[in-house]
Amino acid sequence: MSSGKGKAKVPVAGRRNVLVTSALPYVNNVPHLGNIIGCVLSADVFARYCRLRGHNVLYVCGTDEYGTATENKALEEGCSPLEICDKYHAIHKEVYEWFNISFDHFGRTSTPQQTEICQSIFSKLLDNNWLSENTMQQLYCESCQRFLADRFVVGSCPVEGCGNDTARGDQCDRCGRLLNSTELIDPRCKVCEGIPIVRDTDHLFLELPLLKEQLEKYIDEASATGSWSQNAVRITDAWLKEGLRPRCITRDLKWGVPVPHEKYKDKVFYVWFDAPIGYISITACYTPEWEKWWKNPENVELYQFMGKDNVPFHTVMFPSALLGTGENWTLMKNISVTEYLNYESGKFSKTKGIGVFGNDAKATNIPADVWRYYLLSNRPEASDAVFTWGGLQIKHNNELLKNLGNFIYRVLSFIAKPEGAGYGSIIPEAPNADIHPLSQSLAETVGNLIQQYIDAMDKVKLKQGLKIAMAISSEGNAYLQESQFWKLYKQDPASCTTVMKTSVGVVYLLACLLEPFMPSFSKDVLQQLNLSPNEHISFADEKGESDKAKRPWDLIPSNHRIGEIVPLFTELKDDAVASFRETFAGSQAERNARAN
Repeated sequence: MSSGKGKAKVPVAGRRNVLVTSALPYVNNVPHLGNIIGCVLSADVFARYCRLRGHNVLYVCGTDEYGTATENKALEEGCSPLEICDKYHAIHKEVYEWFNISFDHFGRTSTPQQTEICQSIFSKLLDNNWLSENTMQQLYCESCQRFLADRFVVGSCPVEGCGNDTARGDQCDRCGRLLNSTELIDPRCKVCEGIPIVRDTDHLFLELPLLKEQLEKYIDEASATGSWSQNAVRITDAWLKEGLRPRCITRDLKWGVPVPHEKYKDKVFYVWFDAPIGYISITACYTPEWEKWWKNPENVELYQFMGKDNVPFHTVMFPSALLGTGENWTLMKNISVTEYLNYESGKFSKTKGIGVFGNDAKATNIPADVWRYYLLSNRPEASDAVFTWGGLQIKHNNELLKNLGNFIYRVLSFIAKPEGAGYGSIIPEAPNADIHPLSQSLAETVGNLIQQYIDAMDKVKLKQGLKIAMAISSEGNAYLQESQFWKLYKQDPASCTTVMKTSVGVVYLLACLLEPFMPSFSKDVLQQLNLSPNEHISFADEKGESDKAKRPWDLIPSNHRIGEIVPLFTELKDDAVASFRETFAGSQAERNARAN
């Protein structure tokens, strides 16, 4: 989480400066696993990887706190919007700390910095004539005596064949279509269930059609040089082909950034206008030198992570607003987008409380790294994926326990055996490694896999990077079996020392390669190796250290004493999985009712 200590990071001349953001999680509930893999966890893996490569990285995130969903939740819980934000900001922070998310700063959008920067961008758009005024028809609830902003309205989706009768006034969760509340069929007020009427109200619009030429030039360049994920390209292209329309940026609400305009002083900015600006304001809360990150496109690369429903706001609306100011903003270079992670036979839903939530994961006592591994190996990169308890069990028992954990324990526990059965916890010498064919073959394979790992991670192909790292563990297991080291110990001691010193080097490599994915695992392995957790492989030279990896027997010196050896994973049993499936069935409300 936020370091809170030491001097704030700023871009450094001559180094690669990487600014990482993940979609700001909304504060209307605890984050569920779909939220976590879709933004903060994926961004964390990339930020950790970049640090291992020796890049200068700043990873910022925070809670998105303005808008109708917050007002809605405040009404439900009978408190003020600020109280809701304080409550859920603390919950989010705690969940991400448990998941080992390595933010440099985790902030929030309800700050003076957010107001100042948001209003400044608005004023420049106004001065540059990119805004227009228009009268629009909006639903008004006579009972509540208020205009109903998007999420205060529910009704049937107008898209043919969708059939969702609980679509919101801004978006249908079933088909993904963005909506205006007046498009809904049979709309009703979410607060009082009354039937609203249509009234005229004046609003301000961002003239996207006028900014189209600048926007398309940026998109063409960034999507080509930045290797945008295919779903991000597809969604953005669909928006452009449909034709850009002026987008309303104000709302008839009280909870939000006030509009600094005399005629509209009783309105606030639409949350999707101000939320992406939150990345900037959260950085401003981290350091007063925030412009060195956000107005420095020549020296800073911006990587953004999110779920597919957030794409158009980051590839169309946010860059349009920044381009319209005429200032030299750091625009997004790379966007990594996930599809949906579904839950068992249905869908995760933060609004309906369905699925496994961050606090649920913690309550299972399954280690955070196991959750990280399952989510990342199941990351919905090209198509929707499904979380199942059975799938979690299989991944844990077959891949973590029987592959990775088994390899590391076999190597280290053998070295730890007393003289006569092992090496008394001392790394043996391996003078014949250079002429040992089996070890040479393994080293060549591992070196090639590490280069593939670096190539995948540089392109933000996280799932592929993890798969390659785990393939190295499989190669290690095969090497142990083929060498039959337990026989060599008596029959060919020189070969046995070569096999064990080579294997312990591969253990070290796995601790380094898997650190972005499973940081606690990596720390535990390094402790068992009796190495400082700060002594990671750097991947910092031009060849990404893959040459060094081709001599794994040289990675840990002879006569080094390893630490205490314990198994890294324990079996996840059938009865535990059955219990979790039953405990976390239904909605949060239904679970609470069962518990009571």
